[in-house]
Amino acid sequence: MEDIPVQFAEVHYVSIQKVGNVPVTKGDFQSVPPKVQAWLAQMIQLCTPRAVYICDGSEEEAEMVTNKLVERGTLTQLTKYENCYICWTDPRDVARVESKTFIVTDEKYASVPHSREGVKCVLGQWMSPDDMKKELDDRLPGCMGGRMLYVIPFSMGPIGSPLSKIGVQITDSNYVLLSMRVMTRVSSEIWKHLRHDEEFVKCLHSVGLPRPHVQKVVNNWPCNPEKTLIVHFPDIRKVISFGSGYGGNSLLGKKCFALRIAGRIAKDEGWLAEHMLIMSITNPKGEEKFIAASFPSACGKTNLAMLTPTIPGYTVRCVGDDIAWMRFDKETGELRAINPEAGFFGVAP
Repeated sequence: MEDIPVQFAEVHYVSIQKVGNVPVTKGDFQSVPPKVQAWLAQMIQLCTPRAVYICDGSEEEAEMVTNKLVERGTLTQLTKYENCYICWTDPRDVARVESKTFIVTDEKYASVPHSREGVKCVLGQWMSPDDMKKELDDRLPGCMGGRMLYVIPFSMGPIGSPLSKIGVQITDSNYVLLSMRVMTRVSSEIWKHLRHDEEFVKCLHSVGLPRPHVQKVVNNWPCNPEKTLIVHFPDIRKVISFGSGYGGNSLLGKKCFALRIAGRIAKDEGWLAEHMLIMSITNPKGEEKFIAASFPSACGKTNLAMLTPTIPGYTVRCVGDDIAWMRFDKETGELRAINPEAGFFGVAP
């Protein structure tokens, strides 16, 4: 008899009101801070997944998820490069959808600027809490049926840094789990930093296609473009994304958290969260100057941040290509900045 390795796991259960016992296939639910446990219980009851997987950010976890995605046909390894894969998606799910992206606050003009009657604001879309509740009630109940619920603890900025912020993302996509490991700092160490009173941003994502489903899945890429919705609740530090697996819509640490929610946190705390690159230029004398530059999307932030000088003696260092969190140094008055992301070019991590 051939000796073939077999994957196995010890399974525990968490008992959820109105749902019953839900398997926890990885991780210890009791190791999660109580305030996160309470939120997870609410989301499990709402989304009704088949099981729960608590991520730890390890290399073993990444290898396991990658192998599953390759077996399923979602990822194909590129043989010319090390640890590089191509992912073919549904052609209907390839970009951020501003028309389906909303900010929800009690007061409309806390989110969008005033405009004349009949003129549509292009700087953002607001929806009232009551109207958004109706939209979400039509989408979220049972949305993870037959799928695994992945719990992803992550830090925007170095773990434990006073400049960093913590988030917890729930998703039913292991592609999202794999990509979040690239773009943020995913680690079980996050739980230790939430034992105190530190707040965290709640991020809920679902591809919006519970099993069994009648819709045809294109390229092994589940999504629900007709019902896609990306919602931000800045007052309560929450993001909900439904129906899309595309990075800008599903990796909620990026635009959703690091810009939109962080912009509100920054306003409340007295710092800045901006859509800017961070880079330095060093001249032949060894003098290094740091700059932050703000361009709209698709206007060259990444290209400039990755600049390779052709003038002899000059060097360029890239700190970040997309988002800058900036604070004034209380002692020197200098403006300090970090790139809250861990990865690069989040549309294709």
